[in-house]
Amino acid sequence: MEKLTNDASTERSSIYDIQINDLAGKHVDLKQFKGKHILIVNVASHCGFTPQYRELQELQETYPEKLAVVGVPCNQFGKQEPDSPEVIQNFCEVTYGVGFLLTEKVKVKGKQQHPLYQWLTKKANNGKKNSKVKWNFQKYLIDDKGQLVDYFYSITRPTNSRITSYFV
Repeated sequence: MEKLTNDASTERSSIYDIQINDLAGKHVDLKQFKGKHILIVNVASHCGFTPQYRELQELQETYPEKLAVVGVPCNQFGKQEPDSPEVIQNFCEVTYGVGFLLTEKVKVKGKQQHPLYQWLTKKANNGKKNSKVKWNFQKYLIDDKGQLVDYFYSITRPTNSRITSYFV
């Protein structure tokens, strides 16, 4: 895996090369999503936007051949994801019927920002644009070739046509 950096002179990395684990600590190979769009969402169980889990699951069920939803728990905004992996998994499954991939809890901003979010938020890495994660449930859409399409703030619902128009 290439080291992600802010240095624009280095070769861009591929999102498929980024290392991340699932909520249970098992390695996730992002290459499994080649050929599909990926909607990456930093999630939290105790947030006003938490009901978006339902729409994220709806998207996963409606477009299983075209889209992979990836929830990335994060506790950096209002400490709204303080729970253990087991509690998060149970809450998501029982309350919202979540069956899409949930990753390990990571930092999406700051000095300990996970490489996935270094790629998503830095033009030097994603080749498209810089961004900042503003709050829980910010969404990043990746196309079926692994290229960043765009990002959407928390207020944009997962089923909004600004998102779904890319893969319907």
